[in-house]
Amino acid sequence: MSELLLTGISQLVTAEGSSARRGAEMSKLRIVTGAAIAIDGGRISWMGREQDWNGFAVEVVDVGQRAVLPGLIDPHTHAVWAGDRLGDFEARAAGATYEDILASGGGIWHTIRETAGRSCEEMAATALPRIEALARSGATTVEVKSGYGYSVEAELRMLRTIRRMAGQTRVRIVPTLLIHICPQDEAERVALRDAVCGELIPEVAREGLARAVDIFVEQHAWSSTDARMILTCAKAHGLAIKLHTEQFQNVGGLELGLELGALSVDHLEACTEVQCRAVGESTTIATILPGVSLHLGLPAAPGRRLVEAGAAVAIGTDLNPGSSPLFSTSAAMGLAVRMNGLNALEALAACTINAAAALGLSDAGRLEAGCVADLLVLASDDWRDLAYAMGHSVVRDVWVGGRRLEL
Repeated sequence: MSELLLTGISQLVTAEGSSARRGAEMSKLRIVTGAAIAIDGGRISWMGREQDWNGFAVEVVDVGQRAVLPGLIDPHTHAVWAGDRLGDFEARAAGATYEDILASGGGIWHTIRETAGRSCEEMAATALPRIEALARSGATTVEVKSGYGYSVEAELRMLRTIRRMAGQTRVRIVPTLLIHICPQDEAERVALRDAVCGELIPEVAREGLARAVDIFVEQHAWSSTDARMILTCAKAHGLAIKLHTEQFQNVGGLELGLELGALSVDHLEACTEVQCRAVGESTTIATILPGVSLHLGLPAAPGRRLVEAGAAVAIGTDLNPGSSPLFSTSAAMGLAVRMNGLNALEALAACTINAAAALGLSDAGRLEAGCVADLLVLASDDWRDLAYAMGHSVVRDVWVGGRRLEL
């Protein structure tokens, strides 16, 4: 006997198995027509063709001949921030570049100043509606980074805010410590790096405040030499590692991430053909962020070349105030089809099973017996509408842990 049976599923589309889908395998998903899903204790206990169900369910919910997909997973967001970046937006419209704005004290520096001194309660109050917006777009798991703290105390406060948020939403929150911007002064840079390795990472590990450490590696951010020290420290404290890299230049960040076995390397707008092949030969996930390309007017990351090189590609919103104010995970999926060269099946794999792998999760991103019952019911009978529709969400219902969210 099952607690709940979902019937009337026109199409059920999912990856099979817990491993990331790589290269051509990203297009080989299971599509079941006339499907049903049984749920017990918040997990899937059976799924298949409705005509093959021979059990009994306490409750039966007919979804009305609509498509069902795994809940989307957003593997890259900066959802906790204070203030806005409307001044940056205006300056960019007048011709200023990202680097110009950063050099003038705007950009990330502006958000750091706005966020400084905000309490956990204040930050959570402004961030939770952003998580709810992602949920309405179909996200059932959301990674949230720190990174606007710029001191040990402020970064810990941001991570404690993220932990508070996890207790205030049914969406699964995955916390990441981000070592974001760095001082241009050499002495200040070394002092911050030493504080990160000697104080911040050990305390984050002790309190269990993050699952991974991420670092921004670019000419105007951390060097690959600094990143090696910080990421090695993270691994020594039992934390997974990730990198923001190859967004603007090639400065060795991607190669470092592959060498150290990073869960993911993210951005990759400046990724070369040789680098695509290197990612394809690794176990690291390539996370592309089309919202950044759209908002900043950057060349899009080479999603098609990464797939053809055999890489496992994931998609994230990069939700943040400055370079990607994108509050929809399903919109990111649609943008990746239009801008990064993925087909719809690849984009779905990138937003589900591969996004789960980018966060080190093995029980999410697919609809199989034993997995958490995180799923979407679309307003349409055709799953492809999720990537097709623009400016209108086709997500009708979001289920997290076998319970329907009130959206």
